Amino acid sequence: METIPYDKRSGKIWFNGELVDWTNAKVHVLSHGLHYASCVFEGVRVYDGEIFKLEEHTSRLFYSAKRMGIKMPFNEKKINDVCKEVVKIQKVQNGYVRPIVWRGSEMMAISAQKNKVHVAIASWEWGSYFDPNLKLKGIKLNISSWRRPHPNSVPWDTKAAGLYMICTLSKHEAETKGYTDSLMLDHEGNIAESTGANIFFKDKSGSLHTPIPDSFLDGITRRCVIDIAKSKGIKIIERKIKTEEMKDFVGCFLTGTAAEVTPVSQIGKFEFKVCNTIKDLSDSYQNLVRKKVAA
Repeated sequence: METIPYDKRSGKIWFNGELVDWTNAKVHVLSHGLHYASCVFEGVRVYDGEIFKLEEHTSRLFYSAKRMGIKMPFNEKKINDVCKEVVKIQKVQNGYVRPIVWRGSEMMAISAQKNKVHVAIASWEWGSYFDPNLKLKGIKLNISSWRRPHPNSVPWDTKAAGLYMICTLSKHEAETKGYTDSLMLDHEGNIAESTGANIFFKDKSGSLHTPIPDSFLDGITRRCVIDIAKSKGIKIIERKIKTEEMKDFVGCFLTGTAAEVTPVSQIGKFEFKVCNTIKDLSDSYQNLVRKKVAA
């Protein structure tokens, strides 16, 4: 099915305090956010017309902006209210919300002290991030040649646009080789995450191992799935994980707002089973995010 380009869609986008026609939500080519990546954003899922974990995502947006030295022109309540409003206007039932914040075009140099801060919020219907058929049998990951940077070199705990440059490079590298996505290592060569999701491994005893998020996002979905797993009596071990340890794991999956809970069947030469534990966690996550229908 052909996808409509995102700049050709219909409806409304909230742009600097006003609802504008989708095709009129334009940014000048000399915006600082485009040239120097002074831009932060969020991605939030909508399930059955309700936004999941909206307040947590908005709080992270404001944290990201603060870390980037960007002063938000609106408060968190306003952003939350607008997100809900835009979802209703767009009549999104199962989709996505994208709040984005960037510096404008008043100054075109490294310094951007006088640049206006712009805020926009869009929402659209959006299904599974990965092909549902691939998810059933587990996606395959390449091991990226690009690594997450050292934590003292970037604001690693934010959703800043510049941090995703190497994610795009890694994703393209993987797709060129016939994989669905890439596993990224940290600056020390430990397992970090995929290009847009956190990663978990299941050992033979049933425990789940996941990297310590000290150079990449401690995802909202990651924390949610950890809580689900603990409620089921599953042991969670957060630690540094070397690539060679993957030969000892029997299962693997990704977690993320877009990815939800996605089984992984292969990473490079290492293979995993889509076991019942992962299926159960995925089902439990779906039960959590969707409205409970009264009997």
